[in-house]
Amino acid sequence: MLDAEIPLAEVGQALSEFYGCPFVSFETRQLIAPELFRNLKLDYLRRHHWVPIRKEGNVVQVAMDNPADLRRILDIRYAFPGCTVQPAVALRRDIERVLDRLAGQGTEQSIPDILGELVREIDQEKKPDSGGDAIDENNSAIVRLTNQIIAEAYRMGASDIHLEPYGDRKETVVRFRVEGTCATFMKIPAAYRRAVVSRIKIMANLDIAERRKPQDGKIRFKNGQGNEIELRVATLPTTSGNEDVVMRILTAKSPLPLTAMDLPDPLISSLKQAVEKPYGIVLCVGPTGSGKTTTLHALLAEINTDQRKIWTVEDPVEITQEGLRQLQVQPKIGLTFATALRAFLRADPDVIMVGEMRDKETADIAIEASLTGHLVLSTLHTNSAVETVTRILDMGCDSFNFADAVLAVLAKRLCKRLCLACKEAYEPMDEERQALVHAYGLEDWVGRMERHGGSVSILWRPRGCEECNGTGFKGRVGLYELLLGSDTMKRLIQSHARTHELRQCAKAEGMISLVQDGIDKVLRGDTTLQEVKKVAIR
Repeated sequence: MLDAEIPLAEVGQALSEFYGCPFVSFETRQLIAPELFRNLKLDYLRRHHWVPIRKEGNVVQVAMDNPADLRRILDIRYAFPGCTVQPAVALRRDIERVLDRLAGQGTEQSIPDILGELVREIDQEKKPDSGGDAIDENNSAIVRLTNQIIAEAYRMGASDIHLEPYGDRKETVVRFRVEGTCATFMKIPAAYRRAVVSRIKIMANLDIAERRKPQDGKIRFKNGQGNEIELRVATLPTTSGNEDVVMRILTAKSPLPLTAMDLPDPLISSLKQAVEKPYGIVLCVGPTGSGKTTTLHALLAEINTDQRKIWTVEDPVEITQEGLRQLQVQPKIGLTFATALRAFLRADPDVIMVGEMRDKETADIAIEASLTGHLVLSTLHTNSAVETVTRILDMGCDSFNFADAVLAVLAKRLCKRLCLACKEAYEPMDEERQALVHAYGLEDWVGRMERHGGSVSILWRPRGCEECNGTGFKGRVGLYELLLGSDTMKRLIQSHARTHELRQCAKAEGMISLVQDGIDKVLRGDTTLQEVKKVAIR
């Protein structure tokens, strides 16, 4: 008789019914606030097989291998005085895995231990005879804590680290953005809010004495596994003389192919035709973190041959490709996008990529370059492909030059993808079908049904499993809309046509909007209408 492996979901359901409490499973990217461990020893937790998961108000949820052990429940109540303990059952291996992660797996000191060290230093400073000095940014514990926060964010796949001081008495909140969603990771004692901020500013070569105006910098950091991490740092002054810090993690990576980016086949074909042109401008637009640079590098990979000389100017260089000559801007020495573009035009390029057209000067030079025999690719922060035209003209760029230059404008968003391991199909209610039709647009919906046939009989929804940490979502899916520089569109741009006129023209020429592309992916089972609405509006 062959041994059959029992699914974890069935094991969890059985344990939950037996102990009469929820079952929890852990995965490597789960956020557990380290301050819950401030007064706890990890060795003690290992011996007694329990771990705090989260705290909401006065309720602390604790995962245990045996929630029926009343003596252990009593010990937990002593560890969290004044709180209600809510037990949950978990596998012993999962509890040990969480404790290993919190301990840095033996390579570095754990964040809970460092926080405990800081708490002891606070207590020492409160004693009148301690004679201790206030902690500063060079304190050993502060240095180790900052390093561990960065290392943990990288391990969890976070794109951003947000450090948010609130005042003299409230704790400083550290939040990670993972797959587009922010979540609190830990809290730092209020007394050390400035020390941690100053430590980050020192690492980024910023002025620690200047707290009144924003500053930007970069950090090159190597974690315990030898991975080199680059972070883009921005400080912002807030109330009570505090400073928020946002660190964006930039990991060097190879370009993705266009076929791996959820682009519809007609859009891939149109984009390839656009970048094969000898001159003109192609723009990729959207908010920060929507994958604009990744998309441009995918386009460059399509034309990166020995016959083309390609220059890129970026801030910073996130993706590297062999065959590209890549330059990183350095505003402190006057090396801006505009300066680099002027230099490129003297270096006989075929293709130029500009990381971002932030101002009229850069936009004018890029448009001029695209009209003088160069293919130019760039990004812009706008809400849609059509609004990009209005934005360029509002910057003061010449409408005739831009109309002659524009080849394509691609707008992009990222929304959460349903977990492939646990998403489930269901028959939608009439209200859900009507919501899809309303979001898509009645006239366009009728045309879609005529092209594809059938009706909406099945949709997919999140369920939650161990793979996705119970959220029902894992990864992200791209939404796109593509405006092409047709002759009719060029004439409208030259005449400074209004946004709705440009949109009507693009729609008549076959443009699918961001929301419509999102609904297509809802019907395909990639995501849900609620997630599409969070990132795109009609």
